[in-house]
Amino acid sequence: MKTLTLAGVMAATILAAPALATPPYPTRPVKIIVPYQAGQGTDVATRYLADYLTRAMGQSFVVENRPGAGGNIGAAEVARAAPDGYTLLMGTNGTHALNQYMYNGMPFDPDKDFDPVMLVSTFPMVVLSHPSSPYASLADLQDAAKAKPDTVNVGLPSTTARLVFELLRQQGVNSIRAIPYKGSGTSMTDLIGGQVALAIDTVSASRAFIASGKVKALGVTSLKPTALLAGVKPIAAQGVDGFQVVAWNAIYAPKGTPPAVAGKINAELAKVLARPEVRQRLLELGHEPAGGTPAELADFARGERQKWGPLIEKVGLKAE
Repeated sequence: MKTLTLAGVMAATILAAPALATPPYPTRPVKIIVPYQAGQGTDVATRYLADYLTRAMGQSFVVENRPGAGGNIGAAEVARAAPDGYTLLMGTNGTHALNQYMYNGMPFDPDKDFDPVMLVSTFPMVVLSHPSSPYASLADLQDAAKAKPDTVNVGLPSTTARLVFELLRQQGVNSIRAIPYKGSGTSMTDLIGGQVALAIDTVSASRAFIASGKVKALGVTSLKPTALLAGVKPIAAQGVDGFQVVAWNAIYAPKGTPPAVAGKINAELAKVLARPEVRQRLLELGHEPAGGTPAELADFARGERQKWGPLIEKVGLKAE
């Protein structure tokens, strides 16, 4: 009997050994794919947070840029990655709410190919003009567009900027012309140089240029005034009632990532976002800190798709 008991104990120990031997996450560097150009608002915020995660988790969190196709190229790379927590995506409202309605032959499904981790930040867009332009408000822009239809060019460096443009057209500013760009850098350069009359971009990508006087802000796309751009009126308060478009960033992992791994990333991010200096820095970068659980992110993204999908399809908005 004693022999059988000892054998049973040994067998139980052997069966339990793999679980006991599972190394804690992470044991090697973690890659965060940013599906946009280096230096863009999402990229800057991601690098800032990656530095804190590196210190908090004892392994390097390395940011890599994979721009193209409105974020689809980088997102597709993460969707194909091993679901082990070592390749993450800083997804956006573009990759996970808008693109599936705008691109044919999407290389991933935002629901089926990803596990949500955390909503990191939200931020409004801003309509910009050159400081020497005659536009001081949205009303000035409307008057100019009506006087000379389709002569006011608007630089659009992202899917979200394109959505703002289309909403403006739908709600009265309907004689402006879209000029698509592949990133904030080139559209801002052309705005400053006078190649385009206007641009629509994130607050984070625009704040330094606004502060230096190289461009001026005509209106923000938040429903109410934001501390991110004090003194700039919302478009909703300039004759376009109810106008609101808020962009966002969120961490996603490939589908099938162990819940314990996603949960640990979520927990560490929550600690980082709770730090006063982190919250202040994100605000300085043009991001409103967010947070929450993976389930809350899933619900939020689903609501965004339900909100914008029908409108995108109604106006026939497609990526160029």
